[in-house]
Amino acid sequence: MSTQFADQVPFSELMRKQSEVADKAAHGKGVLLRRRNEEDLVLMSAAHAESTANGFSVASRMFVSLMKHDAGARELLMVLPDVFPWVRYLPEEDVREFLVDLVQTINACDDLENLAPLEVAVAAWRSTAEVYADPKLRAALTEGELDDLGQVEVC
Repeated sequence: MSTQFADQVPFSELMRKQSEVADKAAHGKGVLLRRRNEEDLVLMSAAHAESTANGFSVASRMFVSLMKHDAGARELLMVLPDVFPWVRYLPEEDVREFLVDLVQTINACDDLENLAPLEVAVAAWRSTAEVYADPKLRAALTEGELDDLGQVEVC
């Protein structure tokens, strides 16, 4: 994420030099505010944030529409390994299921204006590919009978 921002400053600099940091944020892609023991923050102009969100929305709607209506666009299955190299370890049926899930999740994320579910979906499919890629792990997870191990406590 840090490579997206030309300007990176310690969070304390925002406190000391508010105008300078705000000017950097207003005239660029945003400023990455580094924090020691916390997650970094991003400061950017509202116009830039809205433009980014609108760009994602347009791209996702075009992508979803192409997948629904253009038979040629379905050849995306062929290029999917370029974007997600780990799909090579998934069975063919799972690759198709991943693509459908990806399209539906992108569409839903756009509607919710929240990209977090997309990250979760991709991470889940990547984990599935990791299981298929490791014969020992796959055997451990699929061989033998799996009994109900009981109730799980949620903290």
